[in-house]
Amino acid sequence: MEFKFRGFMAPVFTPFDDNRNLKLDIIPKYAEYLHSNGIKGILVNGTTGEGVSMTTDERIQVLNCWIKACGRYSTTLMVQIGGTNMKDVKMLAKHAQDKNVDAILCLPDLFFRPKTVNDLIHYLKIVSASAPSTPLLYYHIPGFTGIDVDVVELMKRRREVPTLVGIKFTDNDLVKANAACTTNAEGDRGLVFLGCDSLLLPAFLQGIDSAIGTTLNMFPELNNKILRYYQEGDIKMAAAEQKRLNGEIQKITRHSTWVSGMKGAMRKLTGIDVGPVRDPLVDVFTG
Repeated sequence: MEFKFRGFMAPVFTPFDDNRNLKLDIIPKYAEYLHSNGIKGILVNGTTGEGVSMTTDERIQVLNCWIKACGRYSTTLMVQIGGTNMKDVKMLAKHAQDKNVDAILCLPDLFFRPKTVNDLIHYLKIVSASAPSTPLLYYHIPGFTGIDVDVVELMKRRREVPTLVGIKFTDNDLVKANAACTTNAEGDRGLVFLGCDSLLLPAFLQGIDSAIGTTLNMFPELNNKILRYYQEGDIKMAAAEQKRLNGEIQKITRHSTWVSGMKGAMRKLTGIDVGPVRDPLVDVFTG
């Protein structure tokens, strides 16, 4: 199993109206905006998209709408299916495969938490069997889940899960992220998508070549400058742009949680009205 996408992928916000109901009619405009700003891949129903705050039916509706909106742009599409009961996770995996989604991202079980790599592999095997033709990535985000299973060992053993190709790594431990990229016994290199916008340049310097970052929605050009300067070998300029991005992140999140602040910034900075966040998050307006 192989997933060939490399580079930047934007985790999209889920649009809600003032009553916190889905507002899907904004998605075509949103998709056009991302495409016009050079975004070639998106993640649907992730943390940024408040996937775990939606019903299974809503998650399906949102994915279907993004599939339709992105069809004209040949956008690579990944969907996060975890954070709910096992039966619904399996159904969401099957639906994603039936719709020819390019890849699946999956959180671990959030109540019956995996304590070992063996536990996690057992869980991911069940997910994999529900979408046996679709690349699967594990979503490592211990700051939200409280689950910090050894992803380096997981990547070394990924052949045990037939469709597992990599991880989304949302943590500050770049030593661990880099180790997860290393080649396993079969000669395969692990695929790691960084999930920390503030650490792009340090991650690039350690050999990580892909990222899924919320700020790609509001600051696509700034993110792309960091990557371009790095690729050109101009580390000084790349560092300056990373500093600029980190300053924007600090302004946005100073008085809010990540998703609430970023969603407010999306509304204010881009003109794409993705609406408020859903409970239990508290909506904010950023300056």
